[in-house]
Amino acid sequence: MLRVGSKAACMACRNLVSTNMGVRFRVPLQKLHPLSRAIHHRYSGNSNPQRAPHRTAARYFTSMSRLPMRPPKPPPGSGGRSYQQQRGFWVARLAARLLKLRYILLGSAVGGGYTAKKTYDEWKDMLPDFSEYNWVIPDFVWELSEQIDLDKLAKALPEMEEIAKLLPDLDKIGENFTFLKSLLSSETSGDPPLKATDSSTAATQDASDKQYKKSSDKEKIDQLQEDLLRTQLKYQRMLERLEKENKELRKVVLQKDDKGIHQRKVKKSLIDLYSEVLDILSDYDSNYNTQDHLPRVVVVGDQSAGKTSVLEMIAQARIFPRGSGEMMTRSPVKVTLSEGPHHVAMFKDSGREFDLTKEEDLAALRHEIELRMRKSVREGQTVSTETISLSVKGPGIQRMVLVDLPGVISTVTAGMASDTKETIFSISKAYMQNPNAIILCIQDGSVDAERSIVTDLVSQMDPQGKRTIFVLTKVDLAEKNLASPSRIQQIVEGKLFPMKALGYFAVVTGKGSSGESIDSIKDYEEDFFQNSRLLRDGMLKAHQVTTKNLSLAVSDCFWKMVRESVEQQADVFKASRFNLETEWKNNYPRLRELDRNELYEKAKNEILDEVISLSQVTPQHWESILQKKLWERVSTHVIENIYLPAAQTMDSGTFNTTVDIKLKQWTDKQLPHKALEVAWETLQEEFARFMAEYKGKDQDDIFDKLKEAVKDESIKRHKWNERAMDSLRVIQHNALEDRSITDKPQWDAAIQFMEETLQSRLKDTESVIRDMVGPDWKQRWWNWKNRTPEQHIRNETKNELERLLKLHDDHTAYLANDEVTTVRKNLEGRGVEVDPVLIKDTWHQLYRRHFLQNALSHCNLCKRGFYYYQRHFVDSELECNDVVLFWRIQRMLVITANTLRQQLTNTEVRRLEKNVKEVLDDFGEDMERKSHLITGRQVQLAEDLKKVREIQEKLEAFIEALHKEK
Repeated sequence: MLRVGSKAACMACRNLVSTNMGVRFRVPLQKLHPLSRAIHHRYSGNSNPQRAPHRTAARYFTSMSRLPMRPPKPPPGSGGRSYQQQRGFWVARLAARLLKLRYILLGSAVGGGYTAKKTYDEWKDMLPDFSEYNWVIPDFVWELSEQIDLDKLAKALPEMEEIAKLLPDLDKIGENFTFLKSLLSSETSGDPPLKATDSSTAATQDASDKQYKKSSDKEKIDQLQEDLLRTQLKYQRMLERLEKENKELRKVVLQKDDKGIHQRKVKKSLIDLYSEVLDILSDYDSNYNTQDHLPRVVVVGDQSAGKTSVLEMIAQARIFPRGSGEMMTRSPVKVTLSEGPHHVAMFKDSGREFDLTKEEDLAALRHEIELRMRKSVREGQTVSTETISLSVKGPGIQRMVLVDLPGVISTVTAGMASDTKETIFSISKAYMQNPNAIILCIQDGSVDAERSIVTDLVSQMDPQGKRTIFVLTKVDLAEKNLASPSRIQQIVEGKLFPMKALGYFAVVTGKGSSGESIDSIKDYEEDFFQNSRLLRDGMLKAHQVTTKNLSLAVSDCFWKMVRESVEQQADVFKASRFNLETEWKNNYPRLRELDRNELYEKAKNEILDEVISLSQVTPQHWESILQKKLWERVSTHVIENIYLPAAQTMDSGTFNTTVDIKLKQWTDKQLPHKALEVAWETLQEEFARFMAEYKGKDQDDIFDKLKEAVKDESIKRHKWNERAMDSLRVIQHNALEDRSITDKPQWDAAIQFMEETLQSRLKDTESVIRDMVGPDWKQRWWNWKNRTPEQHIRNETKNELERLLKLHDDHTAYLANDEVTTVRKNLEGRGVEVDPVLIKDTWHQLYRRHFLQNALSHCNLCKRGFYYYQRHFVDSELECNDVVLFWRIQRMLVITANTLRQQLTNTEVRRLEKNVKEVLDDFGEDMERKSHLITGRQVQLAEDLKKVREIQEKLEAFIEALHKEK
């Protein structure tokens, strides 16, 4: 349109200009309207581009140029009337054009307004109704205006006039810079040579004026530097005041919890998501070379160089234990810094919040960190590789993750482990070899630079200095002690140490007193740098000083590194996840991916089911097992110590008396203990039996070690109720005191019990005798076995003693000395040398067999003796007191088994179940024990899959939140 309009304007100019006007003059192009100049240059027909011809009519009467201030004079020789007619004509034409232009503008305005209104209505109809989505915005946002007086806050802000007063005089600064630039240029180019015609007096006066001018210029330069420094300090104070007000405002907003803000599910912050990823990675044992290359700020330095103090200044709290020259940092401490309404600290594995504004909480936090450090150090070691995870939140804290490492030492002192130096080096290298880790190298400025150890270590790990930030601490002491302050300048410029770094900072972390607060340290640091000649003389730049600038720089570098590397790390874990899932599908296609904790819960439920199954055992089964096992435990004592000694007596009265005495002694001392032991063993065996039955079903072998450990630990913890022993003793004593057999079935049961017991003992005795004398002639013939010389002697002794028993069937249990001598001489007569002790031993077994055979014969006779028993064996040659003894023993066994069964089912099974639950709970909290008891490739593969998935999901959530923040 510009082009068309320009052509029209040029044609109008040509038509309006009359050739017979006789007015030909040229107006310079610079005096024309800019648009007219553009049009004239483009569409003029003149071949000379340097000076284009222009007609006066085009300038005066085109609609795109300004009207002349006054009309031109009439040409000489023309009449006045002709000029007036011509003038009236031009006025009429001009008025017509102006009216036409007005109507065009008015029509355009009306049409444009209507079109804009119509377009606005269409867009408004297309927009959705956002009133339906008011629920998405929290209530406290709508109520924010009610809770916060915005007018009051606006009044509290400084006025524009006050801020303008704090701003520097830019005009004055510009004049000073201009003057300084001219001065430097004049000094560079040199003054012009003086005229030779000047007199010597004038030359001397000029030289003095020049010297005075130079001195005044130097004063102006110094004054300018002081003004710049003062201006920077004013800006710094203003920024600090505004930041403080911003903190208070954010605190007011975040502390509005009376409306239920904290009752909602609060979304985790970006740095908290990232810290969770690092915590999971610290516990992840990689089997696929998936290394942790996520960024974190690694704080390294020589011992007592001020690492902890710098970290405390960044965290804005004295949170670490302190010591004068003593090693205090004994293990890595990961500190996650984030912004929050309250200044608090919390451990990863604890729910307690430490209020960092209270001195008692600070002392408790320092004590807890020291305890955790000492607990993590193994016996015989000085430092530990176990990481302590701590989070610190507060207003205005820069978000980042820092790891404070033990200080590097040059000499191992007394009380330290011999490998302490190498361990610290290995820990530091392990953290610094991460290619994305930011190394915060702390150097003590108060000691000679040549004594530094950490700078060589850092230069080895990061030779190009692409991820290293150098911090010079204790600059106040360095300025006081160093004779040459330029040495500090060389350090912060990277010219003294062989290492390279991204940036260099100089900080002051206090006067060396452990009781200083963070605010007092900040004030001292600000006063020092304000008055320090290091900053005044330009040796240090303003952005290189104070821990505040350091924390801002470290935070920016940290997040830059995170954004550059986090997606690459997510891809690495994605590939690792694919490899693990492929291995699982190939090796365990029909099994669910249960990690160690899930497998433990499964095993726990199975064990508890097995314990509960004990309550389903029938009473008959309990009593049968208890009775059988108790008799196996006490039968030897009953036969050898009660029955056989009493049976050697000559009459029934002595027999009963001996039996009663021995039973009473047995009941008081041994029987209750034996019974409880039998009951406890029976409970264990039944418990193990149910476990074995469950194992026969669909069970994994990976639970065997766990179940065995749970069973052993539960048995070890289980204590039988001691009060049950006293009541059991009374019950057993009363059962053994009863001699009244009420009916014939009981009598027959006692005889059967006696027969079974005596036959079992007889078999055992005959087996012992066979072992003593060796194989008989049949076995020697069929099996080609021979007797040993000792067996031959015992066989000859047995034959001689059997002849003695045939002669004296009612012989006593012991041989007399003359009988032993007779037997020995008889054997010597047959050429057998025998020892008297061997004779007595052989006699004991032979007499025992002889006695048991007679007892069995007597037992058969007593089967019809119940009638005589009811008459108390009056007028009867048959006495069956031994049957009564076995009935008493049998009845005691039945009553004891019943009592133990009741105690088992009513008390002990429940107590065992409780013990098993406690053991399982204890094992569940002990990760090391679970790792030892539940093992195998299946378990490890499931563990790795779970960890890798969790890491990948958290990394993806963090990356999504990171992109949203961008």
